[in-house]
Amino acid sequence: MKERFETFTVLIAKISRNIRKIKNREMAEYGLRSSHISCLYYLYSEGLLTATELCERCEEDKATISRSLVYLEENDYIKCESKLAKRYKSPLSLTEKGKDVGKKISDKINYVLDEVCNGLTEEERTEFYRCLNTVSDSLEQCTQGIESK
Repeated sequence: MKERFETFTVLIAKISRNIRKIKNREMAEYGLRSSHISCLYYLYSEGLLTATELCERCEEDKATISRSLVYLEENDYIKCESKLAKRYKSPLSLTEKGKDVGKKISDKINYVLDEVCNGLTEEERTEFYRCLNTVSDSLEQCTQGIESK
């Protein structure tokens, strides 16, 4: 049992740390951080999104996304499409600079995913993601159960 716990937690931590290293190394030339990269990626791949939608896609809290969006707007990566009082519900889009960087981010993500799954068949990859999703959902249920006690 102890070995199973250690293997699980160590592998999850290593995967997370390596993803963060890749993001930081690849985007250092742009002065971008991990949450910036996620925002640009989703805006590039999905088009107009609100800050609320970015919170959901990026799995980040409102404060982190708000700080990221301020930075991205101040540095001409994104623009707000509306002048609504409720800025959090206003659609955001990429500027030309944002589109260029968004494409580079998307290309790098696709490259890494191809490399990571290089030794897996399509069926193994599908099963791997299914298992990851099951683990993620189960952990979320556990955290909700712990919080309610």
